[in-house]
Amino acid sequence: MSLPKTLAEDVARNLVMVARLIDEDPEQAYGYARIALRLASRVAAVREAAGFAAYATQKYAEALAEFRAAKRMTGSVELWPVMADCERGLGRPERAMAMAGEPEVQKLDKAGQVEMRLVAAGARRDMGQIDAAIVTLQSSELASNAVHPWTPRLRYAYADALLAAGREDEAREWFAKTVEADKDGSTDASDRLAELDGVEFVDALGDDHDEAAEVDADADDEGSADKA
Repeated sequence: MSLPKTLAEDVARNLVMVARLIDEDPEQAYGYARIALRLASRVAAVREAAGFAAYATQKYAEALAEFRAAKRMTGSVELWPVMADCERGLGRPERAMAMAGEPEVQKLDKAGQVEMRLVAAGARRDMGQIDAAIVTLQSSELASNAVHPWTPRLRYAYADALLAAGREDEAREWFAKTVEADKDGSTDASDRLAELDGVEFVDALGDDHDEAAEVDADADDEGSADKA
């Protein structure tokens, strides 16, 4: 659907703000998404952006409605994994699992299929099926030594599931593999690995600050005593 030039520019400005703010200030991004939605609700990109903004603020029912609308408009299955994750957010992991078995999954690209696997594993964990979650994550993508954008998250999810199952040694191995792949530090795998190794982090700056504060307080007390 094409929009008049001025309207299209207004919508575009709001979408740019959504993209810019969605990670650092989801609530503000959501506000811009709602403005874009009021201006151009029949544009698929607007519905998708509104869906992600709602998803980022945990408004899962609203996000799911927007993603469904975008899917109807485009016919694309690209949003299928995040739609399934919305079902998890709504407390319906069984629906997410059902979506993992639908034909749409086969139409996803590799990244989408890995994302769907992560969602399915999460749904298994939601249902208390930790062993099944571990099996769900076991795949050729997990076994591969190649590093792709999804690799850190996949390895991290596997390590976390192993730890939840009490398989600490294996979890440590996979947290270490996550660290190797996670060059951007998108996960806290290094912290999790340190915890398993018994490493405790000390806030040296915080301790110095506290000691300095105590010294200042003592000095103030002495000064008050002298005046008295």
